[in-house]
Amino acid sequence: MRLSLAFLALAVPLFAAAPRPNIVLIVSDDHGREALGCYGNPVVRTPHLDALAADGTRFSAAFCTTASCSPSRSVLLTGQHNHRNGMYGLQHDDHHFQSYAHVKSLPVRLAAAGYRTARIGKFHVAPEAVYAFQDVLSAGAANDPATIGRSPVEMAEQSRRVIEARDERPFFLYYATDDPHRANAVLPDGRPTFDTWPRPNAFGNRPAGYPGVTPVVFRPEDVPVPSWLPDTPATRAEIAEYYQAIARLDQGIGKLVAILKAAGKYESTLIVYLSDNGAAFPGAKTTLYEPGIRLPLIVRAPGRTQPGAVQDAMVTWADLTPTLLDAAGVPPAAGECDGRSFRAGLDGGKLRGWDEIYASHSLHEITMYYPMRAVRTRTHKLIVNVAHEMTWPSALDLIKSPTWISATTDGGGGKLGRRPIAQFLHRPKFELYDLERDPDEVDNLADDPAQQARKAELLGKLKAFQLATKDPWARKWSHE
Repeated sequence: MRLSLAFLALAVPLFAAAPRPNIVLIVSDDHGREALGCYGNPVVRTPHLDALAADGTRFSAAFCTTASCSPSRSVLLTGQHNHRNGMYGLQHDDHHFQSYAHVKSLPVRLAAAGYRTARIGKFHVAPEAVYAFQDVLSAGAANDPATIGRSPVEMAEQSRRVIEARDERPFFLYYATDDPHRANAVLPDGRPTFDTWPRPNAFGNRPAGYPGVTPVVFRPEDVPVPSWLPDTPATRAEIAEYYQAIARLDQGIGKLVAILKAAGKYESTLIVYLSDNGAAFPGAKTTLYEPGIRLPLIVRAPGRTQPGAVQDAMVTWADLTPTLLDAAGVPPAAGECDGRSFRAGLDGGKLRGWDEIYASHSLHEITMYYPMRAVRTRTHKLIVNVAHEMTWPSALDLIKSPTWISATTDGGGGKLGRRPIAQFLHRPKFELYDLERDPDEVDNLADDPAQQARKAELLGKLKAFQLATKDPWARKWSHE
C-alpha cells in the first residue's frame, strides 16, 4: 500500500536527524595523565576537569601517537600519523616542519560542512592553509609569554563571541593552552633560556598572576613523585610548579564551561579535553614510554545517559578527527584517515575490537632525529628504535631541567625512577615490555627466548601498520 503524501509529511520530523552538535576541543600542552584528580591524583587541584569527567566519560586507555607538540597536534587535527601528514617534528623556529599541502584537516572539513570554526591559544602546526580556521581569536605563537596561551580565563572570555553569536550554524572552537608546558626564563639581555638551575622551572607561573585566576600554590613536600622520576628536592620543586600551572589551566576550563552554560549551549556541545603529550619531564615527553603517550581524555557528549562513565577502549589521537567528523555527520571517506571513529563509545558503551594502538615518533627538535615505532596491546609493548646506534637526543627544555640535572648530579643516583640513565640514553633496536608485570618498562624482554613468538607477532603487526599508513621509514626493513 502506498503512503499518502500527508502521512509522509507528518512522518518526516519523527525521522529527522538530530541537530549537529557544537564542538569544543580543549588541548593542553604537556599535561600528563598522572596529574588529574579524576585519574587518581590526591594532591593536584583540577575540580573543573573532574566535574567534566563526572558529567561525561573518562577514557582510561587513551594515547597520543607521538609525544611531541607539533607532530601530535597534526595527528589529532588530521587523523593521519605524523609520518603520513608530513609534520615530522616541531613547527616553529629553525625546526620548520609542516604538513603536506594536500592534507585535509579537521577545521577545513568542518567549515566545508557548514560549521563556524575558530581557534584561540597555541597553534604550533603549519602551513596555516592546511590548518585554516575562519576566526583566529589569538595568534598563539609557541612558548611565547606575550601571547594569551598562559591566561586561560582570558582565553575563555575571548571565546564568548563564538559561543554567544546569533548564528544558527554550529561552531567548532579549538581552545589550546600553553599550560602546563615549561616556560622560558628571560636573561638580562632579553634572550630566552631554559637554564634555571638550581631554581625550578616556573611553568608559566608568575608573581603578577593572570586575570581571573586564583593562584593555587603547592608545597614540594606534598606532591607525589611518579615512579618514573627521581625523588629529589629539585624534582619535587618542579612538580609543585607544574601543578600550579595545571590548576590555572583548570580554572580556565571552568570559566569556558560556565560561559557555555550561561549561553544555553552546554547541553548541545560536544566537549573534548586532552593533552598533546605527556608531562615535560625526562622519561615522558618525546618518548614512547607510557608517561609520554598514555594521556587524559575526557568527553562530555550531548544526550549522554551515563554521566561518570569510564571507557576502557584503547583509542589514540589519530581516532579523534574521524570521531568528531562522525559526530558532525560528515565522516571522512575510507582511507583518508589512519584512525577510526569511536563515537559509539562516547557515552561509555562497550567498544569491541579496540585492544591495540600504534605510535610513531620521528623527530622533536630538528637536531633530535630518533625515529621510533611502537605497537601496544593490553599487556605488552614493542618499540623499534630505528636509529638505535645513536645516543638518545634530549629536548633542550628537558636536558636543562633541574629534574634531569638532579638525576645525574644531585642525589638522583643516576636513575630516572627505576630506569638507569645509561639505559635511557643507549637503547637497543627492539624493546619489548610486559606492562602488567613491569609497568615502568625497565625489563626488556626482546632477547628472551620465551618471548620470541610474541615479539615476532608484534613486529608483524607493526610492519603492517607502517605499510598501511604510508610510513617512509618502512623502507628501512628492506634497504638496511
